[in-house]
Amino acid sequence: MDRIRIRGGNTLAGTIHISGAKNAALPLMIASLLTDDTLTLENVPHLADVEQLIRILGNHGVDYSVSGKRVGQNGASGRTIHFTARTIVDTTAPYELVSKMRASFWVIGPLLARCHEARVSLPGGCAIGTRPVDLFIEGLTALGARMEIENGYIVAKAPGGLVGNRYVFPKVSVGATHVMMMAASLAKGETLIENAAREPEVADLAACLNAMGARIEGAGTSTIRIEGVTSLSGARHRVLPDRIETGTYAMAVAMTGGDVTLEGTRPDLLENALGALREAGAEILEAPNGLRVRRNGNGLQPVDVVTDPFPGFPTDLQAQFMALMTRSSGVSHITETIFENRFMHVQELARLGARISLAGQVARIEGVPRLAGAQVMATDLRASVSLVIAGLAAEGDTFVNRVYHLDRGFERLEEKLGNCGAEVERLSS
Repeated sequence: MDRIRIRGGNTLAGTIHISGAKNAALPLMIASLLTDDTLTLENVPHLADVEQLIRILGNHGVDYSVSGKRVGQNGASGRTIHFTARTIVDTTAPYELVSKMRASFWVIGPLLARCHEARVSLPGGCAIGTRPVDLFIEGLTALGARMEIENGYIVAKAPGGLVGNRYVFPKVSVGATHVMMMAASLAKGETLIENAAREPEVADLAACLNAMGARIEGAGTSTIRIEGVTSLSGARHRVLPDRIETGTYAMAVAMTGGDVTLEGTRPDLLENALGALREAGAEILEAPNGLRVRRNGNGLQPVDVVTDPFPGFPTDLQAQFMALMTRSSGVSHITETIFENRFMHVQELARLGARISLAGQVARIEGVPRLAGAQVMATDLRASVSLVIAGLAAEGDTFVNRVYHLDRGFERLEEKLGNCGAEVERLSS
């Protein structure tokens, strides 16, 4: 099993190209199930989760092809992939595929909308909380689906097709909002979704669906109105930049000092997190095609943050910010409100010398003057990269084990950091 060695102490300087967003690419790929025409997606990142979803879609009969490199593109450019679901050959998403990635459960919406039936295994994915599928079941039931659980599978049927309705989410859910939008696009009549997720990835999916012929208004706000259509066509859509990758590298720069331009991203996608970084002492400037992040040698200031749905501080940046706060000049607090079990990186950061105590969903981080390299183990996708950030500032060598978590969500991380002066090396067992 691969691991990553990081030799700490180097400042970062240069340019990092930000990839297409994993959290946008996955629902966009799943949307290809809604049409028998070709859906072309640009700026698709090279990630293990993307490859796994391609296999899952292939199980349903989706063909795909990847365009070659175009003039002017470099190795940082995302792929252009064409997805064609001419015929759905199987409406079952089996356990052996779905158990490896939670987002694959989302195929239930398009399959129900187009084929009026679906049999989908209960999902797997990172162990960062229970993340029940109740909201998916309740939402699709509101659209007229009959839902049952049989032997670990959700069996969903809508013999006459889905029918538009009003549904109010009792709790904000990005995944369930994605699924409801896709399902309602082919439902009969109007659907009104209230307390919907406002994340940029939701608006990105809506833009793609509208390009395919859907009629969606209000995506990016808490109320989404969808007028169902009888069919959708193909389209061409560019995946938006990855705001979590943007924030991660911005925090790495703040941790090590230096001056890095994050190319191909948008500051409006993570204003709250950038505000927290500014409070901590980083200077963040808008660049012609992204952001410039730099920090002088004055040290890091402690900052308290609370994770919240967009536009709040993203839970997917919580672990990275905690790593940053381990080197602040005081005491900071991080309150996690989204997932009940997302502090598993605490004990691994402690192996590097961090001083962190937990009280329920609140982490108290007492900044230390130095971290020391050690053997650490990744426990989930975002926790894994927090260990990388800490390792960049630690004295000596840090070895991050179980890096397959990193490969799920960060494209060519060693190369991107290495090009800016970090000593990061992948070691194969």
